[in-house]
Amino acid sequence: MESIKNRYDFVYIFDVQDGNPNGDPDAGNLPRVDPETGLGLVTDVCLKRKIRNYVSITAAGKPGYDIFVKEKGILNDEIAKAYKENGIEITDEKKKGVGEEVESARKTMCKNYYDVRTFGAVMSTGANAGQVRGPVQFTFARSASPIVSLEHAITRMAVATKEEAEKQSGDNRTMGRKITVPYGLYVAHGFISANFAAQTGFSEDDLKVLWSALENMFEHDRSAARGLMSARKLVIFKHDSILGNAPAHKLFSMVKVQKKNENEPARSYEDYQVSVDKSSKPEGVEIIEKDL
Repeated sequence: MESIKNRYDFVYIFDVQDGNPNGDPDAGNLPRVDPETGLGLVTDVCLKRKIRNYVSITAAGKPGYDIFVKEKGILNDEIAKAYKENGIEITDEKKKGVGEEVESARKTMCKNYYDVRTFGAVMSTGANAGQVRGPVQFTFARSASPIVSLEHAITRMAVATKEEAEKQSGDNRTMGRKITVPYGLYVAHGFISANFAAQTGFSEDDLKVLWSALENMFEHDRSAARGLMSARKLVIFKHDSILGNAPAHKLFSMVKVQKKNENEPARSYEDYQVSVDKSSKPEGVEIIEKDL
């Protein structure tokens, strides 16, 4: 299938209520935060994981939409499958492909795996299918206002072992804690390169899947820890050329996210005003707004 012929940049806005959108394992799984500004953070890796999960659910079994980086997936086994599909045997004596073999395996990986075709991958860990630089990339999402982390005490009535139960007397409860953000509105920026898409085969159909994932991925990723996460707005800047017609940062500056009342803590999406200043729209760029 033919690759996309237009460059895209986009702004993705989502929120969380009474949940932890992306815990930091280096900080006891507390919500990620910029210590200098107090703004909340969600990593690009977190967003890509949710897209991968959405595609694995909605396109399961569809040729070309397998996922390379998945939970408990063995990457080297997936790379070896690409060699086998091309009729190349990788033995103990010959553990890595060379030359044209690597290129053929790389093309097969792009053809079979949506996330390789979209985000790219390092595939030199096993039989070697080289590296792929994906056309779709994200920044960290950053909250529009400083966030507050609340700590809640919780209890567990059950115990894990009989020995643990015998050690306890009277009330059999174990104390624990849960960390949440009361409310946070997050803004992420994304880029889609038509030039890199030509190298991986990222197509118009793949692009439709990406937009659908951004719109619906939180609906299929619910957990008690994440609270209520919702996609709110997607602003797409479609260039009428492969290389683009304006710098991404100038396009992103057209999207304004402002708190309606700076003296009150935000607790819902309605506490913010999101607008797009189209008066400064560059020539050759189409603006597509989606309220999600």
